[in-house]
Amino acid sequence: MSMNNVFHIAASALTAQSMRLNAVASNLANADSAHASTGGGYKAKQVVFQAVGLGKTTPWAQGVRMKEVVEDQRPSRLVYDPKHPLADPKGYVAYPNVDPVEEMVNMISASRSYQTNAEVMTTARNLLQRTLAITQN
Repeated sequence: MSMNNVFHIAASALTAQSMRLNAVASNLANADSAHASTGGGYKAKQVVFQAVGLGKTTPWAQGVRMKEVVEDQRPSRLVYDPKHPLADPKGYVAYPNVDPVEEMVNMISASRSYQTNAEVMTTARNLLQRTLAITQN
């Protein structure tokens, strides 16, 4: 595998994990945004990835890209609060279907994946620098 492929694969993973972190940040930012129980409010977003080949010369080398962002289809979280201005006639207020614990786990996972791919790029760069230093001597 050429070093160019290593950089391409790691860069595609960095981009994908960055998009995943953005979706997590959006979900957490909207976790407590109330809306009418008749529908409409914020729905949690999940990023779907897809493996992509690097070309005909290296069909075994795969990168990753964002395929789509999908809305979580779970129902809204209903909270009984009859004094809230958005409460329905039964006294319930709808909140997004965001699970903060799940989102924190996603954030940690995406952060670690991002960090690992950044380290791959650093290691590949160091190997290239050492190879150049050897050939110059």
